[in-house]
Amino acid sequence: MKVKMAEIKKMGKVVTFGEIMCRFSPEDHLRFEQVSPGPWQMTFGGAESSVAASVARFGGCSEFVTALPDHAIASSCIRQLKSFDVITDHILRSATGRMGIYFVERGANQRASQVIYDRATSAFAEIYPDQFDWVEIFRGASWFHTTGITPSLSEGAALSAIQAVKAAKEAGLTVSVDLNFRSKLWKWKTGRSAEQLAQEIMPQLMEYTDVVIGNEEDAHKTLAIQADDTNVDAGDLNLVEFAAAAEAIMQRFPNVGTVATTLRESISASHNNWGAILSERNRPPVMAPLKAGVYSPYEIRDIVDRVGGGDAFAGALVYALNSGEFPQTQDALNFATAASCLAHSITGDFNFSTREDVERLAAGNGNGRVRR
Repeated sequence: MKVKMAEIKKMGKVVTFGEIMCRFSPEDHLRFEQVSPGPWQMTFGGAESSVAASVARFGGCSEFVTALPDHAIASSCIRQLKSFDVITDHILRSATGRMGIYFVERGANQRASQVIYDRATSAFAEIYPDQFDWVEIFRGASWFHTTGITPSLSEGAALSAIQAVKAAKEAGLTVSVDLNFRSKLWKWKTGRSAEQLAQEIMPQLMEYTDVVIGNEEDAHKTLAIQADDTNVDAGDLNLVEFAAAAEAIMQRFPNVGTVATTLRESISASHNNWGAILSERNRPPVMAPLKAGVYSPYEIRDIVDRVGGGDAFAGALVYALNSGEFPQTQDALNFATAASCLAHSITGDFNFSTREDVERLAAGNGNGRVRR
C-alpha cells in the first residue's frame, strides 16, 4: 500500500531499526532432537520488525529499516512485511552476508523454552555507520524505535544504532528503546562479559532516549539498575520497587520521561501471569490490567508461544502513545498489555491480533467464547 506524505504526517510514521531473521521451530512443542533433521516450521521474526508490524496492523504508519542479502528468501521476507503495510523502502540489499537464523524450542509445563542463535556474519551484523540516510528515512516520521538486541550483534551495529538514535533526536522524533538484554549475543568485544559490554553501550543510547521499555532483568543487566525484593520465578513482584527502579532510570538519564516495565510471573512455561507498570516523570505510576482499580494480572494458561510477547507489548505501546488516540496513559497501557497477552496465543513472532481483538480484551472480555 502506498502511503501519501500528507497521511504520514497526520498519523506520524514510526521507524524501527534492527535485524529480521529466519525462525525455525519444531511443530507443536516437540524438542529439537525429535525433529532433526526435519520437518521444521520456518517463519520470519525479530524484535524491531515485530514492532513495525504491530503498529501497521493497528492502523498506524510504520517503516522497518534493516540490511538483508539479495536473494529470494530475503525477498520473501520483505513481501511479508509489505503484507502488513510496513514500508520497506530503505532496506539495504547486499550481495554478501546472509540472513540471521534462530531456532526456538517451545517449552511446556515445567520444561522451559530455549533459543539458539545463528546470527554471526549476517548482512545486518556486517553493517557500519553512514550506510543509512537517516535524514531521508526520518522524513515524515514522528517516532523511532530500536532495541538492545541491535547493538548486541556487532560493533558496526552498535555504532549504527547510536548514530540512529542521535539522528532521530536531531530530527525531533520521540525515541523509544526496548532494553531487551540477550546474554548470548553480546560477544563482539573480547575481555568483556555480556553484561559489561551491554553496560558500556546501552547508556550511550539512553542519552537520546525518551521512552524506555523492558522487563525485570533488562534494566539490571544493561544499566545496573535493579528492582529489589523481587523474585519472578517465585511469583513475587514488588511493584513499589519497580517504580523506584524506573525513577532511578529517569534520574540517571534526564532525557527519559517514560519507563514501561512488563511484569511476568513464570509459574511454568505454560502458565504465566502478565501485566505492566508505566512510570512518567513527575507523575504517579499506572499499572495494567486493573480490576476495580487494583492491579490484577492476566492469567495466561496453556501458552501457545511466548516468544515475541514483549515485542507485542512494545509495538502496541508505541502505537498507542504515538497515535494520539489514547489521551490517558492508563488507556495506552491497558491496550499494550492486552495486545501482548493475546500474542501469547499466536505462533510466531508477529502479533496477528486485530485492534478489535485487543480492545475487547482490554475492556474485560477475555472468556474466549466463539464469535458467530
